[in-house]
Amino acid sequence: MAPLKNLETEYPIIDSNFQNFCASHGIFSVEDFLIHDLYMLAAFAEQNVSSERLKEGITQILSIIDDMHQPWLNGMELLEDAKRNKHFLPTGIQGVDLLLGGGIRVGQLTELVGPSASGKTQVCLQTASNVARNYMMLYLDTGNSFSPQRIAYFLGKTNELASAQAKNQILQKVMSNILCHSVFDIFAMFDVLHQLESNLRCQERGGGCRIRLLIVDSISLLIAPVLGGTSTRGRALMASAGYLLKKLAHQHNLAVLVINHTVGSEGGTSKPALGDSWKSIPHSRLLLSCDRGSNVYNVSILKHPSMVCWG
Repeated sequence: MAPLKNLETEYPIIDSNFQNFCASHGIFSVEDFLIHDLYMLAAFAEQNVSSERLKEGITQILSIIDDMHQPWLNGMELLEDAKRNKHFLPTGIQGVDLLLGGGIRVGQLTELVGPSASGKTQVCLQTASNVARNYMMLYLDTGNSFSPQRIAYFLGKTNELASAQAKNQILQKVMSNILCHSVFDIFAMFDVLHQLESNLRCQERGGGCRIRLLIVDSISLLIAPVLGGTSTRGRALMASAGYLLKKLAHQHNLAVLVINHTVGSEGGTSKPALGDSWKSIPHSRLLLSCDRGSNVYNVSILKHPSMVCWG
């Protein structure tokens, strides 16, 4: 769903005054309305000198949300959709693919969690090098972690028997299939994701090569700075980011892979960053770690759709 500022041309009621009112309550996009108390918002609008126009704007946003709702599907229709559209993209890492039942699932959000130097970015880069052999992909780099040299290294390891000419052709194809954007705050990420959504719609209408994988390295570097304090704005932005990523995955058959860090918790143990509100967002969650003494990397499943949870 689009930022409010992008709707003004089509819906004049969503003007700068309405946008400023919404921004003062931590609302910057249509999806932000989904996680706000609209009765409270309407009450605040009543106290404004432009109360009638503000309430008209709120009604217009609700109408836009209703129009965007997908039709209800029964169980058989959901099963057929999963069989037809929701496949796996192998990472090229045998252990990870085995744990995930084939690879990163298309239509879902997969999260890599781990401390610094646990191999999270390396998994992303190797996944990118493997997927980009056949598909276009988008890599959102939040900390200057993307390394073309590592991509070339992984390709070299998997094509050791190929001729020099064949290796060069594979390298050129893979590099041309990877689109990399540097984003350093959550608002820049929203801009890129909304542009991606628009591009995907055009690709679906016109055919051609489509993006099948989106990597965010790392999501926690974008969200953590807006969290904290008593304001709910940070949590609203986090929920909006999760909603948008999952929507892109489901509606456009993307595999979404994001990185999250770990933070200290009680008892000296570590836990995934971003708190309990975020942990419900990923469909699958892998924990990565590294034994410094043996230099052995380990991966385990924290969450997966096939896992049974009792509670």
